[in-house]
Amino acid sequence: MSAITVDPPDWKAPLGEAFDRALMYLEGLPDRPVRSTASLAELRATLGGPLPEEPAESREVIAALAAAAEPGVVPSSSGRFFGFVVGGATPAAVAADWLTSVWDQNAGLYVLGPAASVVEEVAGAWLAELLGLPRQVSVGFVTGAQLANTTGLAAARYEMLRRVGWDTEVAGLCGAPRLQVIAGQGRHGTIDRALRLLGLGTASIVEVEMDAQGRMQLAALRRALEQDDGPAIVCTQVGNVNTGAVDPVGEICDVAHGHGAWVHVDGAFGLWAAASPRLRRLVAGVERADSWATDAHKWLNVPYDSGLVFCAHPEAHRAAMGVRASYLVHGSDGQRDALDYNPEHSRRARGFAVYAAIRALGRSGIAEMVERCCAMAQRFAEQLAAADGVEVLNEVVLNQVLVRLHAPDGDNDGHTYRVLERLQHDGTCWMSGTVWKGQAAVRISVSNWSTGPDDVDRSVAAMLRAHTAG
Repeated sequence: MSAITVDPPDWKAPLGEAFDRALMYLEGLPDRPVRSTASLAELRATLGGPLPEEPAESREVIAALAAAAEPGVVPSSSGRFFGFVVGGATPAAVAADWLTSVWDQNAGLYVLGPAASVVEEVAGAWLAELLGLPRQVSVGFVTGAQLANTTGLAAARYEMLRRVGWDTEVAGLCGAPRLQVIAGQGRHGTIDRALRLLGLGTASIVEVEMDAQGRMQLAALRRALEQDDGPAIVCTQVGNVNTGAVDPVGEICDVAHGHGAWVHVDGAFGLWAAASPRLRRLVAGVERADSWATDAHKWLNVPYDSGLVFCAHPEAHRAAMGVRASYLVHGSDGQRDALDYNPEHSRRARGFAVYAAIRALGRSGIAEMVERCCAMAQRFAEQLAAADGVEVLNEVVLNQVLVRLHAPDGDNDGHTYRVLERLQHDGTCWMSGTVWKGQAAVRISVSNWSTGPDDVDRSVAAMLRAHTAG
């Protein structure tokens, strides 16, 4: 039998092609239409085809992929992308993410990636300090706020049932004491989904009233806690996804802890207000909660996917997430195994991009980025509120602006949706729609590190053109 040989790989050609195309894309963002330009049929035609039978040259594959895919790419890294709460990605974070792919570390165990483990340990401590959380919190790097909320609530489920003599991780939930989850009417859908994933179900939710801006009402929370003396988790929200409103989290902690309840904070984007000296007052008392969820791919502006969960009770966090097996080489002598703090065994080393973003921006740069986004949201609100037939529906406290467009014929819902459709097709900017208190609205989310006054002014002008077009 002839000897098997493997040719040395050609890294330079495909990586060079990817670099050139990436640089062209990123440098072109300011002038690029903020929408995809290809239809579903076009994308299927250019990206589809039969299963390849033979190898292809790597550089040509990358060139063909970029040419076929780019028309279907939504430029969410643009400074004029305001749809959903989607941040961009800073240069240092993108570069670190590229290295993450090159290094290809499995970040589950220390032995598989010592640098990945230590960088998460360091970045986690920096994050806790930035967000004003207790020094001893445990940290898990997960995909996004969905898994961050799920992980935090898993720790809460374990601990609250342990306190009444039930070991969920051994006995499961069949026959377990009832665990109620108290949450506001304005909660994010990831809370409900987390409860389904955790076997608690949405029937465990005791919904309490919100005020006109979407904040949980303390009186309603007190009533809910007084009606049932069993174990309870209170889910509070820092940053309503429509209005940006922040629950009175410090007071909620006082009330909930007075009844022995666990407090979980869904702070997917709003928790970053704690990094700003000017905005920190909005989240006063947040450090008294028991678990917290947030996203680095929102206001820290690192590439997807990058969620974070923090827990003030590391033992409960590890009990809910940790795993041991004979074939695994577990860390010792202080070595940190990340799989003890998130629901994944094998995963990407997300900490490198987070570390690079914090290093590049520093405490002051992160504060400035958050404050500038909020200032740009205020600029949106002021200019739009001054226009005829435009109503700003919320108090702009963070980066969210809700806008309703009024029509001469009174069909405000229809007109609002038509304006949004025209705006998205125009390509100057991209915004998303929502329904707030039964009414159609345009939702503007300012979360990108590169958004400046000119981006806002151009976007306002485009919206008003769409509004006055009829």
